[in-house]
Amino acid sequence: MKFIDEARIEVLAGKGGDGCAAFRREKYVPRGGPSGGDGGKGGSVWAVADRNINTLVEFRYTRKFLARNGQNGMSAECYGAGADDITLRMPVGTVISDYETGVVLHDLNTDGKKVLVAQGGKGGLGNIHFKSSINRAPRQFTRGTPGEERMLKLELKVLADVGLLGLPNAGKSTFIRSVSAAKPKVADYPFTTLHPNLGVVRTDENRSFVIADIPGVIEGAAEGAGLGHRFLRHLARTRLIMHLVDLAPFDPEADPVHDAIAIASELEKYDPTLAEKPRWLILNKLDLIPEEERQKRIDDFLKKFKKAGGKADRHFSIAAINGDGTKPLIFAIQDALDAMPPALPVHTENDIRDVMPDGETVYIDEDADLDESHEGGDD
Repeated sequence: MKFIDEARIEVLAGKGGDGCAAFRREKYVPRGGPSGGDGGKGGSVWAVADRNINTLVEFRYTRKFLARNGQNGMSAECYGAGADDITLRMPVGTVISDYETGVVLHDLNTDGKKVLVAQGGKGGLGNIHFKSSINRAPRQFTRGTPGEERMLKLELKVLADVGLLGLPNAGKSTFIRSVSAAKPKVADYPFTTLHPNLGVVRTDENRSFVIADIPGVIEGAAEGAGLGHRFLRHLARTRLIMHLVDLAPFDPEADPVHDAIAIASELEKYDPTLAEKPRWLILNKLDLIPEEERQKRIDDFLKKFKKAGGKADRHFSIAAINGDGTKPLIFAIQDALDAMPPALPVHTENDIRDVMPDGETVYIDEDADLDESHEGGDD
């Protein structure tokens, strides 16, 4: 299935049914009084997080979702039927925001979480509600209120504890294959990974963490180079970032230090708060370096990296393709995650809805014939 992590949709809740103005007319029942029923409520639109869905592809091609209107009230005190609500199923991790203002409304960060995205209109009142001691034959009813209409932006941000960052072909997919059961595509050309992959790393029977492999980021991504910054949003929920560096690039003119600094700079340009997350430096592909040269290559890189202003909380050296050094790394990650507070959900504005006003009151002319009924829509 095609991976889509962004979509724009329009949701329209149903209008409430109009009330009814009618009077009871039966033989031997003089002055039967008002008998107009209320209109039914309009259908609302809900969104629910479903762990069995991992893409927003359904919302890329179907962009408009309409709930039904409520039924009008009827005579003989018959109330109109309320319309059914509709529910949109979305992946866990979807952030719902207002397309026009950019305000974040909801964060579907747990499976089964259900939120209201468009509220249906209230049903109008029939004339039975307007009877009083001084008005025994009320000739008015109220209209149903319109439902909410909204243009929404959907963004999927995967839920993971650890995010992998690095240039294309730095060995991110190979690393996640090595430490988890995930099997992302691996090949010897750039941008083999075109969408995020998740893997569960289990360190013992009761301890595990989720790691996310995102497509590679290159220098100039802020200007749209490569795949741009499109997938960096998937690091927003992570608690720890692993910056993988290829210590043995195929290009003899490549400078791993310059590349590592450039990636850190792209992260800063995209989101300064993302750059402040704990970041570990993982020096990969040691298997391609002769054993007697490895330590010198590592020391030289770290010295130049710090001199160039690079920052990293810790560093590890691994060979992801054969698993060398990965076991101490995953246990260190697990211990670090256990000591960190849980990730906070995306900040959302309170989705405050004003109390929905009652519908317009309609008065029926004294001369109008109400022998049967006057339902909403025929003034």
